[in-house]
Amino acid sequence: MTLPGPTTPGPTTPGPTTPSPTTPSATAGPRLVEGRGELSRAVTQALRHGGPPVYAPKAILKADPAGEDLQLALYLLYELHYRGFEGVDDEREWDPDLLRLRQAMETRFLHALRTELSDAPRSVGEAFAPLLVEPIALSGSLTHHLEAEGELWQLREYAALRSLYHLKEADPHAWAIPRLTGRAKAGLAAIEYDEFGAGRADRVHARLFADLMADLDLDPRYGRYLDRAPAPLLATVNLMSLFGLHRALRGALVGHFACVEVTSSPGSRRLAKAMRRCGAGPAAEHFYAEHVEADAVHEQVVRREVIGGLLADEPELEADVAFGCAATVLLEDRLAHHIREAWDQGRSALRSPLPGV
Repeated sequence: MTLPGPTTPGPTTPGPTTPSPTTPSATAGPRLVEGRGELSRAVTQALRHGGPPVYAPKAILKADPAGEDLQLALYLLYELHYRGFEGVDDEREWDPDLLRLRQAMETRFLHALRTELSDAPRSVGEAFAPLLVEPIALSGSLTHHLEAEGELWQLREYAALRSLYHLKEADPHAWAIPRLTGRAKAGLAAIEYDEFGAGRADRVHARLFADLMADLDLDPRYGRYLDRAPAPLLATVNLMSLFGLHRALRGALVGHFACVEVTSSPGSRRLAKAMRRCGAGPAAEHFYAEHVEADAVHEQVVRREVIGGLLADEPELEADVAFGCAATVLLEDRLAHHIREAWDQGRSALRSPLPGV
């Protein structure tokens, strides 16, 4: 027996399933993809046809919090807060039945992360210390592999995977701005200003990544590779949305943001060399070269002003900042392991290979 959500929906009727042709956002989003299990199919069907999502009451408890079904379902619901989907009414962003399902899945995802990180550092100093020193042995590093021996097809796969974030780069972190004050707000806004091109549309980092994709003969349309993206990649993007959409998790969002900025410059340097070595093209190399210098500066601002300012105002959030960092490292390591395992076995890290691979 299946039910429409965990409880019977109220008397309200859903909005129209097809937006008016005059709505600009009706064609701005990507196409919906097929579900990968009961929860994601319920979301897809609800978005396509209107009405509440229909799923068994125990489906959430049975779902793997890191698995394909739950992570895709979360991703689809989070995307309603970004660009939405082609043919889906913008009003579904705040549909109470979809929000109820999202909250239940978020609770499962967040509980799994907190359980796995129960022994992780709870101070900012302990959480970030390992990230501030380049490890002596880089043989297990994904970016080191790409720099030293990666092939062009692997760079293309890596870019296709990362496109789910980089084509909306900095957007999830922007949600923190209205929730911060003083030094933290000013520091974060300054970094975001750089991420959004410092007033120039052609230098917005999402645009630079689209140019990188064109150099690699990839489709630069937003969300184009969602159907090929495995759960470990979806989880890294969902983490940002989860933290960003909840004011109560603003400390974790700052921790995530800081972790990204602190670790970006060394990895970007290696990826720029990989793009150059493989002849990927000037735009492909430029995207990462841009991040080497910019993120080295951002690292100092985020540590001193964003984290320093936040903890000066709200010292009780230190454990949340540390958790945000630890959760980011956990999911990024899990993704890197997934990719390296696939490549070491001579297969694609995507759910289905790119054409020509």
